Amino acid sequence: METPSEQFSRTEEVRSWLFLVVVMTPALAVAVVIGYGFLVWIYQLFAGPPGSGLP
Repeated sequence: METPSEQFSRTEEVRSWLFLVVVMTPALAVAVVIGYGFLVWIYQLFAGPPGSGLP
């Protein structure tokens, strides 16, 4: 049988895993996509839009 501290640890572990899966993973994915879009936007600000280079 589990002691109360082991049960609390298990509950805390499940809660942490759910937080990572439900909150942090989608937030990180959105942040990566936004960051990449921002980098492309800044690059195009200085280099011009695609197709505007050499003839």
